[in-house]
Amino acid sequence: MRSNIHKSDVCDVACIHSEAVEQAKKSAMDSLAAADLSRIFQVMSDPTRLRIISILADRELCVCDIASVLSMTVSAVSHQLRIMRMAQLVKYRKEGRIAFYSLDDEHVLKLFIQGLDHLSHSQAPHSSSNKRNR
Repeated sequence: MRSNIHKSDVCDVACIHSEAVEQAKKSAMDSLAAADLSRIFQVMSDPTRLRIISILADRELCVCDIASVLSMTVSAVSHQLRIMRMAQLVKYRKEGRIAFYSLDDEHVLKLFIQGLDHLSHSQAPHSSSNKRNR
């Protein structure tokens, strides 16, 4: 039963465009790369982690400062940062006993901004302080 498929969503006749299929096969992402990219998006799909990225977009901050901005415990923020660090979204440096976090590289910020750009063209922004205008 195809209850979720509407007739307008699929071809009315079965036909394979062989040349287009061959070209698409050549440019298709391999399974390993797709799994790696999927893990990055899975980590970024958490609202708290996106908020951390937005905070770190402009400056590095220590864990205590991030926790204060988010009104969360240091332990909860540390857990999120550990997940983000394993996905290479953030990095840290130690200054004495303080751990300062920043985005791992400009690609993380670009992914974030692209997501905001996509969101803003399909609906009104949820926040007046979005980071689009970079």
